[in-house]
Amino acid sequence: MRRLLTIERYCLYGHLVAMAFGLAGLLWVVPHPGILDYLPAGHTMFRWSMAGGGVGYILLGTLAMAFYGYRTLGLKAVLAFAAAAIGVSLSSELLGTSTGFPFGHYSYLNGLGYKIAGLVPFTIPLSWFYLGLSSYLLARSGLKATGSQSAQAESSYGWLRTLGAICLGSVLLTSWDFVLDPAMSQTDLPFWYWHEPGAFFGMPYQNFAGWFGTGVVFMSVGLGLWRVLGVGTEPPKSVTMPLIVYIGNFAFATVMSLGAGFYVPIAMGLITGLIPAILCWRTANQGTIDADSDGASTIAPAVAPPANAALK
Repeated sequence: MRRLLTIERYCLYGHLVAMAFGLAGLLWVVPHPGILDYLPAGHTMFRWSMAGGGVGYILLGTLAMAFYGYRTLGLKAVLAFAAAAIGVSLSSELLGTSTGFPFGHYSYLNGLGYKIAGLVPFTIPLSWFYLGLSSYLLARSGLKATGSQSAQAESSYGWLRTLGAICLGSVLLTSWDFVLDPAMSQTDLPFWYWHEPGAFFGMPYQNFAGWFGTGVVFMSVGLGLWRVLGVGTEPPKSVTMPLIVYIGNFAFATVMSLGAGFYVPIAMGLITGLIPAILCWRTANQGTIDADSDGASTIAPAVAPPANAALK
């Protein structure tokens, strides 16, 4: 397990470094290609970055969250969630690029890997998986920690908390897109484009409904598969890894939007995504500490000697 944790961390580090490397290329080198003349093997590194940079950071993010899910939830649980996230999101993306529903009329350009059916890069469903799992676990852990821990309360309100986690997780996922989509479709080297630019910084408002709806569907399907397979649905004790992944991807989108001068999407993402995600993580951590404290106080009297033992 220690070796698995080491691999997981290296995948996370690689994921974050690859995003930083990609930002440097998109915001620094693309607008000023003359810089490459002053860098050792600059042109070669830039070609590698443009050919596989986007694919690399998504694959590393997927591996990091897959290893984390295997370590904390189990193999069946992470495979079931991945199947739901990848299957539903790929269906939505193929439908969207073909018909305009549910996101609007758009097409993917090059830079994100092989396109399934010539329409959707294979990395896109993977990004739905690892950001979706991060968002759901943050939401579920935060709401779990705020609720009563009694068995009766869990039986009565557990379904309501699950529904809340699905909705909040989908909001966190959509909030990331608030910040990412306007910039990534309008950079000097865009990765997709809108056939009919919308009113929200070039995006149609329909796109947000599509993101939220897709998130709700695949998270619901994933949890349904967990119940069918009989795997545990309790959130991990620590959701620091999902938070780092979420913050890293949010930071990537924020820097892109800052470079494009899109400040309103960043503010919206902060309010509806980043701040709630951090609050969920903080609440979950506090809940774990409180639970440990309660456990200690419950056990202590049972093992302590009687108060008057010294008098006997």
